[in-house]
Amino acid sequence: MFRQPFNRYGRMFPWREMEQMQREMERLLSAPEGNRMASAFPAMNVWTNQDGAVVTAELPGVSSEDIDISVVGETLTVSGLRQAEELPEGARYHRRERRHGRFTRTFELPFPVEADRVEATFNKGVLYISLPRAEADKPRKITVKSMEKAG
Repeated sequence: MFRQPFNRYGRMFPWREMEQMQREMERLLSAPEGNRMASAFPAMNVWTNQDGAVVTAELPGVSSEDIDISVVGETLTVSGLRQAEELPEGARYHRRERRHGRFTRTFELPFPVEADRVEATFNKGVLYISLPRAEADKPRKITVKSMEKAG
């Protein structure tokens, strides 16, 4: 026989509790920074070719002086600080979605890089990191020598 879903009070699961859960999720998502679920910041893209990798990161509202980049082995870490906006006197937030504070993103690169040749530029809120592939890891074309005798 088919069993009906019941709530924790032994009653059939009403739509009212579903709506309450939805309101709670909306409250959590619109809560101030410290009380909401974290999402990945900054948004990052990584593309690679045989010469290396390029990483781009969206960092609106962040100063280049507040960005730190490190490469250890095949691990890239981008961290920094986005300062909170200053509100005019007497103003208060109606809705607050932009995060502020410290951030860190760390991920593994697909190959070793030449850490001393990594370059970074920052333009219009977008960080560009160029990560040259380690020479020892680059694909090489192997010349095939002929063993046939001329003559």
